[in-house]
Amino acid sequence: MNSNEKNTVLYEKMAAEQDIFRDWLKSQSPEEVLNHAYEYTVREDIVMAMEVLELTDAQAQALLDSPSPLADVYRHFEKLETGYMDVIRESIEERANEMHRAKEEQRAAPIYPHSAAYASEHGEMAQYRASLQVSLACKEAIEQAINAHYGDNRLNTEAAVKEVLEQFGPERMQVILANTVLKKEHDGRISRDNKAWAKTIPMPEDGGDPRHSYVLVVDKVNPGLTDL
Repeated sequence: MNSNEKNTVLYEKMAAEQDIFRDWLKSQSPEEVLNHAYEYTVREDIVMAMEVLELTDAQAQALLDSPSPLADVYRHFEKLETGYMDVIRESIEERANEMHRAKEEQRAAPIYPHSAAYASEHGEMAQYRASLQVSLACKEAIEQAINAHYGDNRLNTEAAVKEVLEQFGPERMQVILANTVLKKEHDGRISRDNKAWAKTIPMPEDGGDPRHSYVLVVDKVNPGLTDL
């Protein structure tokens, strides 16, 4: 056999060895399976690497001479000092930074002041859609905060407001709440003071098409609970 053929045979031998190991694992208790989870994953990676790896003739033959080349490679890997935990720590920090940046960007995102028609005419649909998406998220966050902080017929208003403010800032939260109150102007569960307050909040233009303002109505909670 030439080296390419030996590499193919070695890959097939390792894959068959992994199949036997997998079948054995399936017969074990859940606790035993968990004990071998790391080993199974690494062995899978070794087989995957072997599928594309091109060993020299001598290297391939040396492993072929082993009755269990996959287990041999795994045992060698176990002894190596790797940067695995460093990668894990870096991944945690990088993801935390990404999420923090996204949160800050969301909180600082400006409210697009014009209608969809205006945005279309002026090539600003990207800004319009981005603002709408954040507003939809804010509306949902208000609903979730009210549900999360309501219990025993009482709303912990301070906690609910704080939760939404931290995510979206005061301006967008006020616009969503004011929009909700304006769309429920005839609802007796909302106080007159809040109805008067809602009329003082500058609202984005709707261009005569109120559909988007209706999708921003907080409607998955009792309207009386939006008296924040």
